Amino acid sequence: MQFEDLDLNYDILDALDDMHFVECTPIQEQAIPPLLEGRDLIGVAQTGTGKTAAYLLPVLSQLRDGNYPKDAINCIIMSPTRELAQQIDQAMEGFSYYLEDISSVSVYGGNDGIRYEQEKRALQLGADVIIATPGRLISHISLGNVDLSRVSFFILDEADRMLDMGFSEDIMQIVSFLPKQRQTIMFSATMPDKIVELAKTILTNPVEVKIALNKPAEGISQSAFVCYEAQKMRIIEHLFTLRKPERVIIFVGKKIHTKDVAITLKRKGYNAEAMHSDLLQEQRDDVMHRFKTGQVDILVATDIVARGIDIDDIQLVINYDVPHDEEDYVHRIGRTARAGKDGRAITLISEKDQPLFAAIERFLEKEVPKETVPEELGETPAYTGKGEKSRKGRQRRYGRGHRKGGKGKSSKNTLSSDANTTKKKKPRHRGGGNRKKDSGATTE
Repeated sequence: MQFEDLDLNYDILDALDDMHFVECTPIQEQAIPPLLEGRDLIGVAQTGTGKTAAYLLPVLSQLRDGNYPKDAINCIIMSPTRELAQQIDQAMEGFSYYLEDISSVSVYGGNDGIRYEQEKRALQLGADVIIATPGRLISHISLGNVDLSRVSFFILDEADRMLDMGFSEDIMQIVSFLPKQRQTIMFSATMPDKIVELAKTILTNPVEVKIALNKPAEGISQSAFVCYEAQKMRIIEHLFTLRKPERVIIFVGKKIHTKDVAITLKRKGYNAEAMHSDLLQEQRDDVMHRFKTGQVDILVATDIVARGIDIDDIQLVINYDVPHDEEDYVHRIGRTARAGKDGRAITLISEKDQPLFAAIERFLEKEVPKETVPEELGETPAYTGKGEKSRKGRQRRYGRGHRKGGKGKSSKNTLSSDANTTKKKKPRHRGGGNRKKDSGATTE
């Protein structure tokens, strides 16, 4: 489906034309029509599928065409992190380029007092769209800087990440200040029970849109080591003797373990830093900046950085712990081999995690090759996929499995990225209102 086939406002279609976006992605094709009808919606789609546009375009179209108050906040978009809020703000700038009467402001922590006063003023004047992190918005609410009583649109982006980061109470507190009559939109990369419960609480008779999870990109070389928990760090050291660690992310299941792994690596002389939700925003920004600029070689992280944040040129992803579902596995290893480049992903499989990895292999529809554990590390458990703790069947060596090509195709001229949507302005002669279409309609 093309954007021209949707009942979007003419000026928004003009902006999309300028950006050379023609074809809708699946999430946009399925989500935009019911959102234009005013329906609540829960969408399940991974990062990079175009979900930001899937909710911004219909909301902006309604704000343009509807009779919404000029002195009120009309839309709240919640983001789990400052980085994602900035990406949404950038997308907003591109899509609303010809909507001069619609204002927006991003609200997040880690800024100085001048920035805070600018946020306060924009909130009090009633910016149409507020893009906010939960903690910062709660701060403004507690100080009486914001009136949410006339909000018409409430959007949760990366809802599963917000709950994982402990923002559940903050979200419900914000909801308590919203009017009951509103359109609520929730997007999540995964659909655990806690997301289902949240949806039941804040959404009314929602439309459900779920986009099947893509297989990992073809450029990712996947392999695994079957080992005991105590052998994991020595395997990592072995890998780093084969190739100097640069642009490496090590994903750990629990934030307390990120600290332990990072400290151990530092003691062994490696340039590593931990990244987890206990860090203050300015600390996370500092760690991420130093990693992006090459000042840090190894980032030890929880899934807080697995989705939503673009980090270029990651050479190696190591799953220190096997993720609990296939979605998280795809998101984690998807940090490498981006933009058509090659990359490597290695998973360390302990006995207790064998059933989890077996489920991932079933999703991938292939066996992930098992690397040979160095002989000096001693015995290793046999890979059965059942998590058996018996010593029976243990072995030292594992042959490589057969690899098949994965899937990871993308098409041109589609709005599938959640960033990079700004452009240079050019003069145009346009009419107002919605663009009417007939059988001979074409796109530029």
